[in-house]
Amino acid sequence: MKKKWMIYGASGYTGELIAHEAVKRGFSPVLGGRSEENLLPLAIKLKLEVREFPLDAGASAFLEDIDLVLHCAGPFSNTSAPMVEACIAAASHYLDITGEIAVFEHTQSKNLIAKERGIVLCSGVGFDVIPTDCIALKLKELLPDATHLSLGFDSDSGISPGTMKTMIQGLGGGSAERRDGALTPVPLGSQRRTIDFGRGLRSAMGIPWGDVSTAFHTTGIPNISAWIPMAKSRILGARLLAGIGPVLATSFMQNKLKDWVDRNIAGPDETLRSNAPAFVWGEARNAAGQIKTVRIQTANVYDLTVNGSLAVVEKLLKSEYKGGSFTPASLFGSHFIEELPGSSKFQID
Repeated sequence: MKKKWMIYGASGYTGELIAHEAVKRGFSPVLGGRSEENLLPLAIKLKLEVREFPLDAGASAFLEDIDLVLHCAGPFSNTSAPMVEACIAAASHYLDITGEIAVFEHTQSKNLIAKERGIVLCSGVGFDVIPTDCIALKLKELLPDATHLSLGFDSDSGISPGTMKTMIQGLGGGSAERRDGALTPVPLGSQRRTIDFGRGLRSAMGIPWGDVSTAFHTTGIPNISAWIPMAKSRILGARLLAGIGPVLATSFMQNKLKDWVDRNIAGPDETLRSNAPAFVWGEARNAAGQIKTVRIQTANVYDLTVNGSLAVVEKLLKSEYKGGSFTPASLFGSHFIEELPGSSKFQID
């Protein structure tokens, strides 16, 4: 029997990209979301079924015949938990494309019930966090006694409306890292170093990227930080911005900034995506000071999210996997990123 699956949030920028590519590959996902009106133009164009339902206590009733949900409706800090609960109740696999630390931690907390239900829960099946998660596992394989892990990426990919809104929602907070196994807040702009992500040395700033959560669950390495290239002047600006975080976190400012996104951000077009690969880097160090470095070049951030999420969907629908909460690399191995279109092989130093 052919298995049935859903893209929830298919009317968003990334969800729509995934839906188009899924149909090209011969899939027929159900398009789910909170507004049938927003979904219908895409559903008519792609000749797909639509299901409108809110993420509330009754959501599982809409998933009774659904084997897998690919959740693309952000901000995931608001939407992931109710969809996870709906998938658990309906015994449907759950995937999402989040990069939010709190969402990863929540998904991991559902490991036991997922095992009991025989379903896979896997957050971060896009650029957040497939490439960095696979590098983290590769570094663990190369340096099993690593105590410190740093991960990061460099890309001129542009940004989607949903990603921008997620970033705005996080403006009231700071950065974060993993210290001795514990998630630890740190002031934004306080983590600085110089890194060669794959196209030369650049100044870099620590960020609250999802790997601070996921790489720990993948590798067990107790000290983890995440990095992006950033000009020194902008790092200083980020530090100053942290001082007005409480103002930026108010409902008034959040609504104003998100309205601005709706008016001004459309997401990168195909030309930009095809000319903006990503450069992903990781470094592990053990107590003796031994260091291993791994780099890989991948497709554009959004193209990798499309290809990565669909690769995970296909694997879960075709084969049987034990239930539980997983990261992408713990589910499919460190080589998974090398299998995706646009990826090079690992470069190891």
